[in-house]
Amino acid sequence: MKQAIRHPLPGIALALVPGALPAWHGKMTAEQLVDLCQAVHDTGGRLVSLWGTDERDHGSGFAVFIALQDRDGLLIAELPLDAEHPEHADLGAIFPVANRLQRANHDLTGIRALGGDARWWLRHGNWPAPAFPLRREIKTAADAVTGDAEYGFVRVEGDGVHEIAVGPVHAGIIEPGHFRFSVVGEKLLRLEERLGYVHKGIEKRFESMTLAEGVRLAARVSGDSAVAFAWAYAMAVEGLTGTTVPERASWLRALFLERERIANHLGDLGALGNDAGFAFGLSQFLRLKENLLRANAAAFGQRYLMDVIVPGGTRVDPSPSSISALLASLAPLEAELRTLREIYDNHSGLQDRFMGAGRVTKSLAEQLGIIGLAARASGLRQDWRLEMPVEPYNLLGVEPAVQSQGDVAARVAVRFDELTESLRLCRALLESPLSGSVETPLGPVQADSIGIGGIEGWRGPVFVAISAEADGRIRRCHPHDPSWQNWPVLEHAVIDNIVPDFPLINKSFNLSYSGHDL
Repeated sequence: MKQAIRHPLPGIALALVPGALPAWHGKMTAEQLVDLCQAVHDTGGRLVSLWGTDERDHGSGFAVFIALQDRDGLLIAELPLDAEHPEHADLGAIFPVANRLQRANHDLTGIRALGGDARWWLRHGNWPAPAFPLRREIKTAADAVTGDAEYGFVRVEGDGVHEIAVGPVHAGIIEPGHFRFSVVGEKLLRLEERLGYVHKGIEKRFESMTLAEGVRLAARVSGDSAVAFAWAYAMAVEGLTGTTVPERASWLRALFLERERIANHLGDLGALGNDAGFAFGLSQFLRLKENLLRANAAAFGQRYLMDVIVPGGTRVDPSPSSISALLASLAPLEAELRTLREIYDNHSGLQDRFMGAGRVTKSLAEQLGIIGLAARASGLRQDWRLEMPVEPYNLLGVEPAVQSQGDVAARVAVRFDELTESLRLCRALLESPLSGSVETPLGPVQADSIGIGGIEGWRGPVFVAISAEADGRIRRCHPHDPSWQNWPVLEHAVIDNIVPDFPLINKSFNLSYSGHDL
């Protein structure tokens, strides 16, 4: 049962948002929005996401939505905007992460943050100023493509300073991203990133789908977080339709999510060893990850669990023999992890590269609004499985893994600790005697409402907001990846490090390009 909210400001009417998360929604004036953001910031709250809507065809104008987290849960602030001049105050001075979110929102909707960074964020090359893909007159994202644009990188000048430009095209299968380094010798003075080169048109694509169809696209926003996005999306749809998920389905969703967390941590630990010149670590962790993915395929029909969650429940229900096989695989994995952690902790070459590299202090982490795994490595005890637990996490007693050093070594240690905790959770989930249905039909759409979903993915909190027509067609779907908060932190983490350590520091965050490019 949702608790009563501690009202952040007088004069703002808030309504409870139906669904699993403790969330409240309210419309407000421009002054109230700024005051609310400042009040949430001053009491230790965070900006979760920011997005815009075009409601001109429904008789109103534009609106900007701000999702905030405080100690009670989520606050969804809605600011109606003028149809001719959609503008709002820059929130970047309160929440630094708002800067890029506002720029992306302008590129997509034309809603401008007054006084903020006016450079394009998503617009690359042949994409003109007048065309905004998420406006109603634009039928597909491709309709918005012509023209040219130039991006003004910040220049660093001085004796001995030069630039190194990396990307956007990278070797292998990595997605495009540009990194502009300003250096003296090998010492990094500044890093400026530019992302969003693909612009897949995901948010526009949602508008042509039904609520039932959209989950497959949500699971592909960032493929390494398929379960997290699918669960957050399904949660939002279930709130929008008043649907209660069967208990067994909730427990299976948590099992899928923890196995996704394990798979990503295994892959990252191997890659981090390899980036530090320890190829043995790469081979061993990739072997363990491959075993996990094969077990997924045997039990759930998919190596990467992109289509196991649907609104109303789950698509799959593993057999008793599959459950037994998954349980039996946990102990050997746990034993190998103990051995590999001892090797990593006692390998002087690895520790020399890990310790002190890419340090983010707790005070800097708080200032920049870092979230998820990287926040916990800098001493911040935050995890939505603990702060806003949905079933079954409210029954499992999740213990977040927290380190204080904020460097690559800390981010490695958090991954090892989280593997241990995820294995414990998987064992509890698999040993649960729950039976029964794993899916229930969706209820009728509450057309004038908003659906909210969120869960702690392996990188950090994944958030989805949805509105829909009465016939079940999606009107607006906004998925938010935690990488939005953490990419700017990487720019600070590399300062005063040497250029050869950038790949290692970058991998220790392992942020999503795809989830940043909607």
